[in-house]
Amino acid sequence: MSETMKAVRLHAFGGPEVLIYEDAPKPDVRPGEVLVRVMAVGLNPPDWYLRDGYRALPPEWRPDADFPLVLGTDISGVVEATAADVDGFEVGDEVYGMVRFPEGVMTGGGAYAEYVSASAAHLARKPDRLDHVHAAAAPMSLLTAWQFLVELGHDAPNPFQHFPHAPVELEGRTVLINGAGGGVGHLATQLAKARGARVIAVASAKNATMLTEFGVDQFIDYGKTAVETAVRDVDLVLDAVGGPRMERFLSAIKPGGALFLVNPLGFEGHDDAARRGITVSSTQVRSNGAQLAQVAPLLDRQSVRVVIDSVFPLSEAARAHRRVAEGGIQGKIVLSVA
Repeated sequence: MSETMKAVRLHAFGGPEVLIYEDAPKPDVRPGEVLVRVMAVGLNPPDWYLRDGYRALPPEWRPDADFPLVLGTDISGVVEATAADVDGFEVGDEVYGMVRFPEGVMTGGGAYAEYVSASAAHLARKPDRLDHVHAAAAPMSLLTAWQFLVELGHDAPNPFQHFPHAPVELEGRTVLINGAGGGVGHLATQLAKARGARVIAVASAKNATMLTEFGVDQFIDYGKTAVETAVRDVDLVLDAVGGPRMERFLSAIKPGGALFLVNPLGFEGHDDAARRGITVSSTQVRSNGAQLAQVAPLLDRQSVRVVIDSVFPLSEAARAHRRVAEGGIQGKIVLSVA
């Protein structure tokens, strides 16, 4: 009989109430993998999209689930075991990473649990100065910001467009970040500043103090000011929000500039962008332990800080998902497993 652990599983799609804290089989370690004793789990939008059965997608794109599923990709923890062919990690190492993404986007990454098995290539040593809660909050949002703004880091086909996404030079450029108070946005804001950009941050009023502490050059409260009427001639807009009317940012971008869309579904401004000479681009974030190792010194020096919205015990994952539904999240929501 296999060993068991506690995990949060769903046996049907639906609201937060379908997240059940229960016994589950402890994962095996396959070649190339590491078994991690999870200390904390960071929540991300794919978690609640999958929990809901991706109802926003056309029916033919929705997952054909093999229940029960364990959600989650972002972890921080301690190496419990390694496969015989794994070099670079030893039992007892503290690690963080985004596991099985996008491979597990329709099946779950397995992170809402006391243990998770992960490809060694998806993990990196945890930054020394970060506790597990802050480390678990970083991977998907930080890798999204890094792969959009600094280095793509892979040559996998792009599901959103026929050409590969290519980051642009940031030093000395003006970058506007929409959704600068959210999970991706608050890290992208700091990365852009660290890379020498002039940053305009767009967020709700409650984020003004945090973003000012990050050293943004201009803050715009979207509740009071329409960005497209207040800004002109920026080099790059990173829209970390998505939704309707993304094309409104085109008027704020100079000819030859770029609009990067974290969630491009619904963008209708391609013809207008072509007329203005603006590159519109998107990509899908992918697991990358080497990039997390590369960015770890920024986290250790606090050149980039991870902001925590709230922390819930693993057993209260349903309550954490209800916090998501409330909106107005500043930074990241984390499950504590320890």
